[in-house]
Amino acid sequence: MLDGLKNIGKIPELQRRILYSFLLLAVYRIGAHVPTPGIDTAALAAYFEQAKGSLLGFFDMFAGGALSNLSVFALGIMPYISASIILQLLTIAIPHLERLSKEGEAGRRKITQYTRYGTVLLSLIQGFGISVGLENMAGPTGVSIVMEPGWSFRLMTVITLTAGTAFIMWLGEQITEKGIGNGISLIIFAGIVCRGPAAIYQTFTLLAAGEMGIFFIIILVVMMIAVIGVIVFVESGQRRIPVQYAKRVVGRKMYGGQTTHLPLKVNTAGVIPPIFASSIIMFPATIANFISHPWMKLISGALIPGKMVYELMYVVFIVFFCYFYTAVVFNPVDVSDNMKKYGGYVPGIRPGKKTAEYIDDVLSKLTFGGAIYVSAVCVLPSILISYFSVPFYFGGTALLIVVGVALDTAGQIETHLLTRQYEGFMKKGRIAKRR
Repeated sequence: MLDGLKNIGKIPELQRRILYSFLLLAVYRIGAHVPTPGIDTAALAAYFEQAKGSLLGFFDMFAGGALSNLSVFALGIMPYISASIILQLLTIAIPHLERLSKEGEAGRRKITQYTRYGTVLLSLIQGFGISVGLENMAGPTGVSIVMEPGWSFRLMTVITLTAGTAFIMWLGEQITEKGIGNGISLIIFAGIVCRGPAAIYQTFTLLAAGEMGIFFIIILVVMMIAVIGVIVFVESGQRRIPVQYAKRVVGRKMYGGQTTHLPLKVNTAGVIPPIFASSIIMFPATIANFISHPWMKLISGALIPGKMVYELMYVVFIVFFCYFYTAVVFNPVDVSDNMKKYGGYVPGIRPGKKTAEYIDDVLSKLTFGGAIYVSAVCVLPSILISYFSVPFYFGGTALLIVVGVALDTAGQIETHLLTRQYEGFMKKGRIAKRR
């Protein structure tokens, strides 16, 4: 692995891409500490100190702490993810969007433009809901969080938060295009990882104060290591369908005749399902947290990580998005047609429709196993952490995102190394990318 890291320095383009990604992520982290005007940051911090185990604390984890000080990036990247979900669902229902999705690069650019418009619209709605809710909130001492309530504060907050989300969206797109890795995933990754040192410090503080026992901390560390091991093992898992290519003569040369395989990932959707599921639940729940109404308080009280209603909804959405996203990124009919076009077939399966049905059946079974795995990793640690009243949120969802994004980014770096005749990070085998 050290040799692989040394080889990065021999590729100027790869160095520039990695440095570019780090610089933009640093800009994101700086912006997460720039507060929105008109907020009493001390009263807001005290309010979030009480909300660490709630959905607001969970949302703050995704925002990298930007929500707890209501920075210009307080909404995070979740409006963009929500808009992406809506556009992908509408692509199935609206023929015009479906045609655009099949028009190649030009169609994808158009859909991306629609996603940006949707992001701004959702940010305006969320920003307004948060600004109204903040005016009704106060810290533990009764000090109002908003210094000067009114429409001027509301408009300023909506404009600031919407602009912040639009800027994060731009940062993510720039990282994807000119940097290394998926920009949106890396922004979420950075937001989660940056909370790690504070969580570790808080753990040792509680240990020194006698509020947490050393035996419990050891169990927590062992559980986290076990979850990471399971994630790495399953994310690298594949079902390889054997494919045989018949011999064919082109001119005076003979092609084909070799045996290969079609690799199907156990978890084809990667970390997308928990991110999408969290985004779907967070949007109404965040609004409910900031509105003083009995029904809204009931909703916000039920949608807390560790509560049965939240976890059941989380599992349902994870399973749905595992199947939905797999169907979006992998089309068995297209794969079968391409195999048939080049003389390929699965031994014992008739080419064409039967092959597509066989691949679809195998993929459906794999996706079911992958959905169960993702649900278990995301939900079980969260329930245990909630049951034992751990004072910070670092459950299976965070671990899955961190490990998944790290593997994906390392896989892209390794691809750059291998295409330029350098060794990858491992002497044997390769780091399997999610998609």
